[in-house]
Amino acid sequence: MSENPIDDLLRHPVSFLDDSGPDGDIAISSRIRLARNVAGHPFPPAASPSEREELCEEVTAAVAGIRVLGGPGAACFSPGTMSDLDCRILLERRLASKEFFARKPGTRLFVCPQEACSLMVNEEDQIRLQVIRPGLQLESVWREIDVLDDELGKVLEFAFDDRLGYLTSCPTNVGTGMRVSVMLHLPALVLAKQIAPTIHGIGKLHMAVRGIFGEGTENLGCLFQISNQSTLGESENRIIGNLDRVIKQLINCEKLVRREILEHRRTYLLDYVGRAYGLLKYSYTLSEKEALNSLSGLRLGADLGLFQDIDIKKVNALFVEISPAHLQKRAGLELSSEACNEFRAAYCREKLRQSA
Repeated sequence: MSENPIDDLLRHPVSFLDDSGPDGDIAISSRIRLARNVAGHPFPPAASPSEREELCEEVTAAVAGIRVLGGPGAACFSPGTMSDLDCRILLERRLASKEFFARKPGTRLFVCPQEACSLMVNEEDQIRLQVIRPGLQLESVWREIDVLDDELGKVLEFAFDDRLGYLTSCPTNVGTGMRVSVMLHLPALVLAKQIAPTIHGIGKLHMAVRGIFGEGTENLGCLFQISNQSTLGESENRIIGNLDRVIKQLINCEKLVRREILEHRRTYLLDYVGRAYGLLKYSYTLSEKEALNSLSGLRLGADLGLFQDIDIKKVNALFVEISPAHLQKRAGLELSSEACNEFRAAYCREKLRQSA
């Protein structure tokens, strides 16, 4: 392992983008987060820096006994000692949140070797445990995170109320403390102008729709995170089951619209995909928005069999690798916005040449 664990992360593509999961052509990833707090300690928003430090050391000792997060190959990050660039890389890889980095004193992040499991200490809640896997596999993700939660619960006494359930900083998380989300690639629904009514319908089912980097972010690259909104009064299995049913309906709708466009609007589809491919392969300056939207078109073309020589795993990896912090880390220097766009275009050209 290198002196800077960030360098070790960058040697490997993000595991949830490896296109190996069920329904992986549309369901990019399945993620479950659990919010937990330790009894006897003030919750992070009300805690002093010294109280957060004390809690952080207690959780760190507990994590050391968990093979997945505290064993060989696992990484530990302390944002208070990290550069802003390295912090942004963790954010771009969906290992931590913006809220987490807003409270640098007394925070820590643990990441398992393949980045499928991670744990934030002192975000909005004292513990935010996460498991993320490729494709649609909520049940297996739940089994995995449930085991980790039980292991932590053996050495830490969680704040729990017999009537309300797990106690959290935000009332919407009280109960199970669970946030379940699936990231979907829905370009056909976007092209057919059906995405707005679809999102409206999802909202009526008390579910949230967010962008690629979570709450408050733009829906770039036709990527949408669908998640539950509340947990109080519902069991874990019910939350997962409800979301799983909605996601499967969305996947079926996307597949149907893809077939319709392929059969009845083929020229339009070929032009859309071809323009996306051309922009990525021949541009000399690319904004992040242009790159993500073009990667979406390229991925759609590959999924529909319009390309025979595109390595879909390399295309998927680009969704993270073209992010600003990743590019600056790879370049080895701070880049202006204009220089970053030029470097992104060059990087995409090189990756597409390699994937052919």
